[in-house]
Amino acid sequence: MASFLFPFMGSAVNIALPSIGKELSLDAVTLGWVSTAYLLASATFLVPFGRIADLHGRKKIFTYGIVIYTISSLLSGIASSAAMLISFRILQGIGAAMLAGTAVAIITSVFSADERGKALGINVAATYAGLSLGPVVGGVLTQHFGWRSIFFINVPAGLAVMAITSWKLKGEWAGAKGEKFDVVGSAIYSLTLVTLVYGFILLPAMSGVWLIVVGVVALSAFIRWEMKARNPVLNMNLFRKNRTFTFSNLAALINYSATFAVAFLISLYLQYVKGLEPQSAGFIMVAMPAVQAIFSPFAGRLSDRIEPRVIASAGMALTTVGLALFTLLDGETPLEFIIGTLILLGFGFALFSSPNTNAVMSSASKRDYGVASAILATMRQVGMVFSMGVAMLMFSLYIGKVQITPEHYLLFLQSMKTSFIIFAILCFGGIFASLARGKIR
Repeated sequence: MASFLFPFMGSAVNIALPSIGKELSLDAVTLGWVSTAYLLASATFLVPFGRIADLHGRKKIFTYGIVIYTISSLLSGIASSAAMLISFRILQGIGAAMLAGTAVAIITSVFSADERGKALGINVAATYAGLSLGPVVGGVLTQHFGWRSIFFINVPAGLAVMAITSWKLKGEWAGAKGEKFDVVGSAIYSLTLVTLVYGFILLPAMSGVWLIVVGVVALSAFIRWEMKARNPVLNMNLFRKNRTFTFSNLAALINYSATFAVAFLISLYLQYVKGLEPQSAGFIMVAMPAVQAIFSPFAGRLSDRIEPRVIASAGMALTTVGLALFTLLDGETPLEFIIGTLILLGFGFALFSSPNTNAVMSSASKRDYGVASAILATMRQVGMVFSMGVAMLMFSLYIGKVQITPEHYLLFLQSMKTSFIIFAILCFGGIFASLARGKIR
């Protein structure tokens, strides 16, 4: 249920962005921050909370996460300005980090290696079910009850997760109990991630360049500190001595970097250029995550028997083709072409995600499940932020800080086409990262 909730929120908010922008008078770049603030906050806190979960209990951190997520959903629904909404979205991202950094670790802890792919596939399917219903439910809610209802509907759902967690999730899992938490390493890690990602988003301004320089220096300091730390927040040996873990995470980073902004861009395209209502746009957008939800359990089971790198690499190749097709979009593109391409992307992503998750978690030791799960989730979140960063950078270069109105539609289409070209090239490179991971059996 938790794995369903936060992707549901993300995809539902994407559909509501034009309505949010209209009510709060947001320009294109600030509108992007409504999504990006949530992603950046969750990415920043994933690894520290994954480590805390390994030390003090994964169920405990999971429970705190759903409480924070639910409260922040309520606050986002009553926000009266862009600053308030973005601030509450940051809080929501912190809660999501506590959930995403522990859910996969708990599942991996309780299922044996021969059933793990199937279990993780079901979890991924729940995620994609959230992504699937988000555009549909979000479109209906936005059109008939306003965008705030999207946040309010998460409150009873979050309360239900709290109740079921207390009732059904017995026991506790803490693979590194008794070790100390690396406060200094966590602080440097958070600084590194924020400066690098925020710097990229500010490009091409010089302030963005300087922030990236600071981020690179901080990254170097973080690696040196973690190599010497007795109980590091991030065990560098997971990367240094584990080829499968390293390249599987790199593949995840590339895949999400190339695909996450698809929903954001196509949602805006359908509502602005095609003139569709939020509800109609939502029904079209559901094509991609619905296919993901249907085929992810199948791909997960398949990865228990066939090398994950084979299935995941095939999925990455299909995704590359889908992204390349979206570079052909213009004002006259038939809706059938858009739906067909979304279905192709959904199938490619289903083949990639479950096997890749299985490869990451199967290559880590039990004591590192929390951190391994958090690192994979961090790759996903950083990839999402990077993907949004590319889209926002193209908006800055082509459109500037103005609202997207009919006179700017041509510039919007140009910025979207350039984004998809970058994403297709990136995803093509990801095929080779996926193949380079080696065998896990």
